[in-house]
Amino acid sequence: MTVDFMTLANNHISQLTPYQPGKPIEELEREMGIRSSIKLASNENPLGAGDKAIQAAQSVLPNMHIYPDGGCYDIKQALSSYHDLNPDQITVGNGSEYVLELIVKAYLQKGDAAVISQYAFLTIPIIIQSYGGKCNIAAAQNWGHHVNHLIDAIDHRTRILFLVNPNNPTGTYVNKIDFEKLLDAVPPNVIVVVDEAYSDYIDLIDYPNAMTYLNHYPNLVVVRTFSKIYGLAALRLGYAMSSPDIADILNRARLPFNVNTVAVKAGMAAIKDRAHVNQSVKMNDEGMQQLKAGLEKLNLPYIPSIGNFISIDVNDGQTVYQQLLKEGVIVRPLNAYDMPRHIRVSIGTKEQIQRFLMSLQRIL
Repeated sequence: MTVDFMTLANNHISQLTPYQPGKPIEELEREMGIRSSIKLASNENPLGAGDKAIQAAQSVLPNMHIYPDGGCYDIKQALSSYHDLNPDQITVGNGSEYVLELIVKAYLQKGDAAVISQYAFLTIPIIIQSYGGKCNIAAAQNWGHHVNHLIDAIDHRTRILFLVNPNNPTGTYVNKIDFEKLLDAVPPNVIVVVDEAYSDYIDLIDYPNAMTYLNHYPNLVVVRTFSKIYGLAALRLGYAMSSPDIADILNRARLPFNVNTVAVKAGMAAIKDRAHVNQSVKMNDEGMQQLKAGLEKLNLPYIPSIGNFISIDVNDGQTVYQQLLKEGVIVRPLNAYDMPRHIRVSIGTKEQIQRFLMSLQRIL
């Protein structure tokens, strides 16, 4: 008997379009038979992990036969000390995407709605839909979140509102005034989730540090990651900061042993390695200026970004993406975001940025 397993699946799963991550270097070189490729597609730290994080990770490898601490005590203590929070306000997960999924798993039932902006991080709508939820999409303005539109998108079914700040893939951000307006307008029974994956790169007076609002807004959850500034993307480590009540619910939904020991030890060392963080920020600032100068020389419009990436209008993003692959340069096409004219390019090293600009000039 032939079984159609697609029809057996939950409808909200079978109808999903899977998330497409940045193409791995190994895959490109295997498919095209080329060498010395560079990847500027996944907003990774070009410096990699710091030496202290690497050493900490290596130190626990002999104990890999032992299960990790299911309660994540050590990393919670380290994060609570770093952020000046109580440990019972922290939820740790296998990457920030897992933490975002935990929030949806805990607070969204089938038929409920969640609000998210147009052009926001694509993983979030996928998570919402995979739990049978409905996405209320708020129209963007100038490629960024429009607070009034987010507020207007809240209805009687809304349980969660997501704010990606700064937003990926556009690099835009919501300022303090608009952020406070949003927090005041959202009903207290709607969870406000702020994804701050790129906040460590930012030093702007009007950029809101969402964590500082936790004491005044018990429905607020702030999600961060070790994948970007700390360079630990392969280890998958993220966390949420919230009220103790919300953290209690999230930790009930969290599966045991969801964070491995290597990630925990590397993360604890990375938090303390401020020299590596500062060096990463400096490289990103310099790289952003180099990339913007090169794009302006090529007369290519781009979306101003405060992250570690920039989205560029190249007229036909998918075609340029494919042509860049032949040059051994991996970037990110944005068709999935309904931005077919754009590609997103991560800030790499000085040499990587120069190679990208030279390849782009040859193509256009």
